[in-house]
Amino acid sequence: MSKKKETKRETIVNNKSLAFFEKYINNPSPTGFEWEGQKLWLDYIKPYVDEHYVDNYGTAVAVINPKAEYKVVIEAHADEISWFVNYITSDGLIYVIRNGGSDHQIAPSKRVNIHTESGIVKAVFGWPAIHTRHGGEKEETPQLKNIFLDCGCTSKEEVEKLGIHVGCVITYEDEFMVLNDRYYVGRALDNRAGGFMIAEVARLLHENKNKLPFGLYIVNAVQEEIGLRGAEMIAHKIKPNVAIVTDVTHDTSTPMINKITQGDLASGKGPVISYAPAVQVNLNKLLVATAQKNNIPFQRQASSRSTGTDTDAFAYSNDGVVSALISLPLRYMHTTVEMIHKDDVDNVIRLIYHALLENQNGQDFRYIK
Repeated sequence: MSKKKETKRETIVNNKSLAFFEKYINNPSPTGFEWEGQKLWLDYIKPYVDEHYVDNYGTAVAVINPKAEYKVVIEAHADEISWFVNYITSDGLIYVIRNGGSDHQIAPSKRVNIHTESGIVKAVFGWPAIHTRHGGEKEETPQLKNIFLDCGCTSKEEVEKLGIHVGCVITYEDEFMVLNDRYYVGRALDNRAGGFMIAEVARLLHENKNKLPFGLYIVNAVQEEIGLRGAEMIAHKIKPNVAIVTDVTHDTSTPMINKITQGDLASGKGPVISYAPAVQVNLNKLLVATAQKNNIPFQRQASSRSTGTDTDAFAYSNDGVVSALISLPLRYMHTTVEMIHKDDVDNVIRLIYHALLENQNGQDFRYIK
């Protein structure tokens, strides 16, 4: 019996791109304040595209073949969850409200950066010691009404002298790392991992000297975490014919997640192709065929009404845009230790890249209806 020959999987992410990824993840880009991260992203992608621009709210767009009439978008969102200063007490403690889907349960004991006009002010989410929480009563759990920041001040005036005011944005301090040479770990992998992957697609197209018969718009949108707002705006500006969106989805193989309701998805098993009303059937078929043709492992996910991603904003914009969603399995979403598998990152990049080059019967995306 002949032995089946194993094919070596190509590695996409190189040392230069990984250095960018780490810098990009570590840079704060809270919803509504994404500009510093967008600058980093544009600086990285500029050598691989023909032109670029930023819209009124900060969505960054890099374009290959901009004069082409037919337009294809590959998209991710750039913003991360965060907090706003909401109330400063007379004794110098700070209460917060969410900016996006921030998880109040992980806040206690976290170190944070408060972003002021004059720079970063350090603070911590305080929490009473375990010794003080036993009094015969039911122990209080972290809630939005009782988590608070301590920046080392003893009065409201002292806090304000540091430049802190209601409306200042707050981000966590946790930074990027590689775990067991297998996972990337950090805050805001949802969804700056997506921004990184679509930039890598642009790099591959440039380095491999691929010529596309359509215009490719690489879009890094803002304000997804508060209702897909950046995608909604840029979809009307670009007016694309096709949109392939990439975002994260839940790795359901970890404890306390119900696979019956959340699906059976795991890190390391490949990109996730979604089925949902906003996902156009024929474009989805092209993605599946592309994965099979190029030996890219993939998983499937169903969404009942909406995908909850920028796919919905693109699909229902203009007169209807042919759209699909490729997701990256992620552990511990909306925490400071979000985890993604290195192989999945490579394979999402490969799937988008090969899909853009897919040709059936002499036709590309322009035949999809």
